[in-house]
Amino acid sequence: MSMYKPLILATAITTLAACATVPQPLQGTFTDITSVAAQQGGTGEVQVRWGGQIIKTEPGPQETCFYILQRPLDDQARPKASTSNNGTQGRFVACRAGFYDPEVFTRDKDITVTGVLRGTVSEKVGEYNYAYPRVEASVVYLWPERVIMNYGPGWYDPFWGPYWGPYWGPYWGGGWGGWGGYYSTRVIVRPPPRPAPHPR
Repeated sequence: MSMYKPLILATAITTLAACATVPQPLQGTFTDITSVAAQQGGTGEVQVRWGGQIIKTEPGPQETCFYILQRPLDDQARPKASTSNNGTQGRFVACRAGFYDPEVFTRDKDITVTGVLRGTVSEKVGEYNYAYPRVEASVVYLWPERVIMNYGPGWYDPFWGPYWGPYWGPYWGGGWGGWGGYYSTRVIVRPPPRPAPHPR
């Protein structure tokens, strides 16, 4: 084995650990409760860290309210992507002083908020009166778009390529234990043919 492989592996693991760090604005101690449980009342004014996908953003005269479909948070405090094994945890509304542009905080974007849970507010969902748990937000954290990478077929060494392979960077996953993998499509870039020599 090359003497550089253990060093590269250690660097990759360190980078992965760094990627799993909760952003500083979202760090703290919070009550472990879902919006569905909060609808039942009796939770008091507790500190929560909730997230999900934006349903709508409504600026008012003094504050902006974000209506959010709650999802579980991952190790970074980012809402987990929707899957069959990862259902929603109800809805909630988070309001914070100031203006937040609905053209930036658009529907389906990932958002995480921290703040104090203060009762519920009733809003229509279709013809149904839905009790939204209300969070007076101290932090509103809008996440960047998820990056989806597609790699060609074949078996890849985890340290292959200019960025140490398909799993280098903040979006690790898939493959065989997270190291390499087989992919079903391939793009091959061939160098152009050399021009024929000029006859003398």
